[in-house]
Amino acid sequence: MQAKKGQKGPLSGMTVITLEHAIAAPFCTRQLADLGARVIKVERPGVGDFARAYDHRTRGLASHFVWTNRSKESLTLDLKQPAAQQVLGELIARADVLVQNLAPGAAARMGLSFEALHAKYPKLIVCDISGYGAEGPYRDKKAYDLLIQSEAAFLSITGTRDEPSKAGNSIADIAAGMYAYSGILSALLQRNISGEGSHVEVSMLEALGEWMGFPMYYAYDGQSAPSRNGAAHATIYPYGPFAAGDGRVVMLGLQNEREWKLFCDVVLRRPELAADPLFDANVRRVENREQLKQVIEEAFAALTAQEVTARLDDAQIANAAVNQVGDLWTHPQLHARRRFRTIGSPAGELQALLPPANVSSFEARMDSVPALGEHSEAILRSLGRTDADIAALHTQGVI
Repeated sequence: MQAKKGQKGPLSGMTVITLEHAIAAPFCTRQLADLGARVIKVERPGVGDFARAYDHRTRGLASHFVWTNRSKESLTLDLKQPAAQQVLGELIARADVLVQNLAPGAAARMGLSFEALHAKYPKLIVCDISGYGAEGPYRDKKAYDLLIQSEAAFLSITGTRDEPSKAGNSIADIAAGMYAYSGILSALLQRNISGEGSHVEVSMLEALGEWMGFPMYYAYDGQSAPSRNGAAHATIYPYGPFAAGDGRVVMLGLQNEREWKLFCDVVLRRPELAADPLFDANVRRVENREQLKQVIEEAFAALTAQEVTARLDDAQIANAAVNQVGDLWTHPQLHARRRFRTIGSPAGELQALLPPANVSSFEARMDSVPALGEHSEAILRSLGRTDADIAALHTQGVI
């Protein structure tokens, strides 16, 4: 599907001011920028978003920062100074959305609560992202991604039987960022109806709690939770990694009894197994997974991974390669669908994946990752500041 060339996104003409750091809020606002919004990222002078210093893996830039901050403008402001607060106030007065994930209570102390801002700017949408929410006994607790994975019981279902494991990516941050993004879009649609802005509040715990819906219901009324089974599915079997005879691993998954019969007949070439009372329903295959794993890997021991995959494809059984992270950059499907674009950055040109939602009526915005304070002077001039004013703000450490 080809998007219309040169057609601006649906948020073009809208301005988002963001007081953000780390992942959750930056991921939210980057997606707003993908849709064409002007996103002005307010950062501390000299330091910036602390995610800029997480690592130096992307040609000297931080991998998290590159991922979540393209297509934004960077404005440095020391918000402890009145002159900086005045600049921020002028920007908010012109904005459609304010996003923040500062420490609990910090935005309210600066007069940036929804209640205070709504009285002045009734059309403004304010999005607050936090670890645990604006009230309750956990309100003031620090919340990092791994801590939320633990608090939301994600660790209890992830890992091996012997040891829990965190997700390899920041899923609590990503979940919160996604719900903030969709919440803001909902608030923009609501504003078209009511004419007024809304308060969007997202907590990391509640976002990841939503993603824990299946295991929560699986353990309903005190029943046992899904067990940790490494890369294998906890409640469907066979569904996971299996070794082939050449030492490589094949990932496969069955979803129903029809596929189980095909798997026995075409892949294992043991059709009698389909009716074996140990394996003739998913609940029994899960109960007897160790015996079934031995049967499967005995059959695969005489085959290469390529031969196993060929049989799975013949049976129309879902399967996948067990790729490494670097393989994504060269993945044939992503390149066949032309999913990579070149973007600018302080380190020069970089490759970036297009947003996953393909919309035929416009092109996703894919602009540069900003240097710290790169747009400060241009933004200040747009607010009427003269060169002398800007020089004074530099001298005073305001920007």
